[in-house]
Amino acid sequence: MQTLIRPYTVGKSFRAETQIFTVKLHLKQTVNCGLWHLEKQTQNKTQQFQRLIMEIKEERTSDEAQHFLPASQADNLREPPFTSIQRIANESKLEFVLACKDLVATARDRKLNTFVQISVVHPAEQTLTRYSSTEIVEGTRDPLFLTGVTFPPEYPIYEETKIKLTVYDVKDKSQDTRNFLGLTTFKVGDLVKSKEQQLTLTLRTSDGGKTVGTIDVSFVKMGEIEVGEVDHITTDVQGQKCALVCECTGPEGISGKDSLPLLNAVLKNPICKLYRFPTSDNKWLHIREQMSESTLSFHVPKELINLNIKEDMRRNQDLKELGELAPHWDNMRKNVIAHCEQMLNMYQDTLADLGKHTGSSFKSSCSKGEKTLEFVPINLHLQRMHVHSPWLKDALYDVITVGAPAAHYQGFKNGGLRKLLSKFEAERRNTGYQCIYYSPENTAKAKEVLSNINHLQPLISSHADQLLNSASQHSPDSLKNSLKMLSEKTELFVHAFKDQLVRSALLALYTARPGCVLKKPTVPRNSVEGCGDQQGQDHPSQIKRQNSIPHHSEYDEEEWDRVWTNVGKSLNCIIAMVDRLLEKDNSSSGIKESENDPSSADRMVSHTSGDWYEQLYPLIITLKDCMGEVVTRAKQSMTFVLLQELACGLPQRLMLTLRRDIVFSQALAGLVCGFIIKLHTSLRDQGFLQQLHTVGLIVQYEGLLSTYSEEIGMLEDMAVGISDLQKVTFKIIEAKSNDFLPVITGRREHYVIEVKLPAKMFELLPQEIKEGKQLHVYPVLFNVGINEQQTLAERFGDTTLQESVNQENFELLKEYYKLFTEKMPPDCLPHFQEQNDLKGLLENLHQNIQAKKRKNVEIMWVAATICRKLNGIRFTCCKSAKDRTSMSVTLEQCSILRDEHQLHKDFFIRALDCMRSRQTQGALNESDDPETGCLTDNKPTSRHFYPVALLLVSSHLLVVWLILSLALLLAKYQ
Repeated sequence: MQTLIRPYTVGKSFRAETQIFTVKLHLKQTVNCGLWHLEKQTQNKTQQFQRLIMEIKEERTSDEAQHFLPASQADNLREPPFTSIQRIANESKLEFVLACKDLVATARDRKLNTFVQISVVHPAEQTLTRYSSTEIVEGTRDPLFLTGVTFPPEYPIYEETKIKLTVYDVKDKSQDTRNFLGLTTFKVGDLVKSKEQQLTLTLRTSDGGKTVGTIDVSFVKMGEIEVGEVDHITTDVQGQKCALVCECTGPEGISGKDSLPLLNAVLKNPICKLYRFPTSDNKWLHIREQMSESTLSFHVPKELINLNIKEDMRRNQDLKELGELAPHWDNMRKNVIAHCEQMLNMYQDTLADLGKHTGSSFKSSCSKGEKTLEFVPINLHLQRMHVHSPWLKDALYDVITVGAPAAHYQGFKNGGLRKLLSKFEAERRNTGYQCIYYSPENTAKAKEVLSNINHLQPLISSHADQLLNSASQHSPDSLKNSLKMLSEKTELFVHAFKDQLVRSALLALYTARPGCVLKKPTVPRNSVEGCGDQQGQDHPSQIKRQNSIPHHSEYDEEEWDRVWTNVGKSLNCIIAMVDRLLEKDNSSSGIKESENDPSSADRMVSHTSGDWYEQLYPLIITLKDCMGEVVTRAKQSMTFVLLQELACGLPQRLMLTLRRDIVFSQALAGLVCGFIIKLHTSLRDQGFLQQLHTVGLIVQYEGLLSTYSEEIGMLEDMAVGISDLQKVTFKIIEAKSNDFLPVITGRREHYVIEVKLPAKMFELLPQEIKEGKQLHVYPVLFNVGINEQQTLAERFGDTTLQESVNQENFELLKEYYKLFTEKMPPDCLPHFQEQNDLKGLLENLHQNIQAKKRKNVEIMWVAATICRKLNGIRFTCCKSAKDRTSMSVTLEQCSILRDEHQLHKDFFIRALDCMRSRQTQGALNESDDPETGCLTDNKPTSRHFYPVALLLVSSHLLVVWLILSLALLLAKYQ
C-alpha cells in the first residue's frame, strides 16, 4: 500500500503536539501561583489552540489541500521546470488587487466586515503558506479592497503557482472573532495570460457546495498604462465602489540592472505592500510600500571598531615610546596604559563577537540591552514609498527608520553624553597637581598634529625618492613634477607645527623628565646656513643636527623653532639645486656639438645623470634627517598632551570615549545607508549632483523621544551622536571588484567613507566627484515628544533640553540654507518644489520652535518638508523605531499623497488606516513577527470550540479546564 504524504498538515499536527506538551509543563509550573494567574495563562493558550485546530480542520477540507503525493514522488522532486514571470529586474514579480461582489451574509440583516487572506500553494512541495491579508472593509457586501498583493523579485513564484483567497467576516475586532465565508483558488499563469488581465472567480464554502459571492482579481503593472475607462470613474465612500484605472508613463532612471549589485549589497529581505487610492479627480494612485533591512547595520560598526582598535594601539605604543619620565609621571603613564590596554581588549572582544554574528541583518529592539551588540543600530530599515501617479512621473520617497542612537547597555542613570561630557569637562578644570589641564580644543589639535605626522611623513619620503629617481634618469619634466609634489607636502608638514601648543608641550615634557633644569639661553645656536651659489655650501655638514630633547642639560626654549624651520630650509636648498641643474642643462651645448659622435653623447648623458643624482642625494638625506628629528620631538610632545587628557579622568575619560564611540557607530551606520540610497535614486539628477559636490547634503533627523525619565538620557546621547556626524565626509570611487560595501578610513576626529559604484554608474558623476572631492553632510536634529510620558514632562517636568536642541539645530539649518542660496542656482530644485517657499518655511519653523506649544508636531512636518525641498536625507527615530516611528512615517506618506499627488480627501483616513493596519502585515512568513517574535495568527476562531487535545493531557487538567471554561462562559454572557 502506497504511503501518502501531506507535508503541511503533518507539520501543523506536530506543532500542535509540541505546544500541548509545552502547555502541560507550563501549567505544572504555575499551579501554585493562584487561580487567577492560572486562568489568564490557560485562556491565552486556549486561544492559540482554538486557532491552530481550526486551521488544521479548515486545511483538510480546502480544495488545494487535496493534493496528496506518494512518498517516492515526493522524494524525487528536484527543482522541476517551472515558468518564471519575472518582467523587469528589481521589480516585483506579481501584483494584483481584489474586490468582492454579492457576498452572502450568515444572517439576513447583517452588514459584513470582510477581509481576504492570501495564501500561496508552492508547486514543488504542494505546501500552503499564508502570505498576506487585505484591510477590513466594513458595512458592505461589495467590498473593494485598497490593500493589494505584491510579491518581491526574489520570491519563488511561477505561472504554475496557485494562489488561495479566503474571505472572512469579522464579528469583533477586539477579540479577533471571525466567520469563514468562502474561498477560491487560481493559477498565477491564468491571471498573467488572461486577455483583460483580470479574473472573476466564484467563492464557495469549504465543502465546495454553496456559492457565497464572487471576487475580482486585477493584475497591476506599476509604471504601465492600464486599460480602462478614464472618464467614467465614481467614488462612493460608503459603498466603496470604484473603477480600476491607471494611466501614467513608466519610471525613468529609478532602477536598472546596472544598479542591482549596489542595492543588493546594501539592502536585503524587502517586505512589500501594495495599495490603490483614488485621487480628487477620480483616478487611481498605485502605491508600493517597501521596507528593507540593511547589511550596513553590522558592516559599519565592524569597520569602525577595527579603526578604533588600530588608533588606540598606535596611541598606546606612542605612550610607551615617550621616553624616560620622572617617577610621578611614569606611574601616571603606567596607570593610563593599563586602563587603555583593558579598554582595547574590550574593543577586540566586541569585534570578535560581531564577526561571529549570524542570522538577521538588523538588531531588534529586544536586543538593545545586549553588550555584544551595543555598537549596532536598532531596527535600521529603509522605508520606501513608490508612487505611480496619473499626472506625474513615478516618484520615490525614502525615509530611513532607526532607533535613537544611544548607549542602552550602559544605561541612563546619570544622564546621556550631553550632560556627562559637560560635567566631566567642568571637573577636569578643577584638577590639582596630578596632571596638566589642556582644553578640548588643544587636545583635538594634538590629535590633528599626530594625524598629520602619520599621513605626511611617508608621503614626503616617497616624493623625495621619486625626485632622486627622476635625477638618475636625467628627466627634466619628471624632475619638475617630483619637486612640485615634494614642495607642496613639505610646506603642509612645516605649517602643521606653527602652533604654540607644540612649543608649550615640549617645555612641559622637558619638565617631566627626571632632573630637568630650566635656564634661559644666552647665545642662540645657528642650525642651518643660507644656501649660496657654491655647491659646497649645500653640503649636509653645514646643517647642524640637534640631539633629542635633553634630560639633564640646559633647555633652549627657542630650539624648537630652529628644529622645525630646518625642514623648510633643507627644502629651499633642494629647490635651489634643482633650479641650478635645470639651468645648466638648458645652457649646455655639449650634447649638440657631439651629435656626430654617438659614443661621446652617451658618455655625456651618463656623466650628467650621475652629477644630478650625486648632487641631490645628500640634500635629500638631510631633509629626511631634519624631518625625522621634527617628527620625534612633535610626536612625543603631542603624546604627552594626550597623556594628560587620559590621566585627568581615569577611568571616566575612557568610559566616555567608549560611550561616544557606541553612539557614533549607531548614527554612522544609518547615515551611510541613507547616503548610498539617496545617491542611487538621484544619480540622474544633475542638480542634485551639483549640490552634492558644491554645498553638500542636509541630513534631517526627526526625533520622537520624550523629555521624561530614561528618554532624556537617550536624547542627550542622540544629540551628541548626530552632531559628531559633522566630522564625516564621503568620497565616491569606482568599484574594482564585486565588493560594493563601503570602506571607512580616518580617525575619531575625521572619518572618510569611500562609497563604491559600478563603472556605468560612476561614469554619470561630475568630474569633480570622479577626481575624489570629499563630499560633506550637514546633520540636524529636531525632536518633539509625542507619547504619554511627554505629557507628564510638559506638565510636571522640564522640556528645556528639547527646546535647546531644536534651537541649536535650527541655526545649523539656517546656515546650510544660506550656503545653499549663495552657491546653487535657483533652478536646481525639483520642478514641483519652488525655492521661494523655503524662506517662508524657515520662518514658520523658527516661529514654531519659539512658541511654547505642547507637543508641537508642526515642527516635525515643516522640518521634513524643508528637507525634501533641499534634496536632503530623511530619518525618523524613536526609542526602538517601532510604534512612534511607524505612526510618524505613515502619516508623512499619506500627507505626501494628499499634498503632492492629489489623494482624495475622503480617503485620507482610510489610506492611513490601511498603512497602519496590523491586519495587512501578513507578508511576514507564517505568523512570526521578526521584530517582536510574537504570534500574530489571523486564523479563524470559534468562541464555543474547545480543543479536545487539551482535555486528553491528564485528568487533573481536565478538572481545571472545566472550571475555567465555566468561568469564562459566565463572564462572556453576563
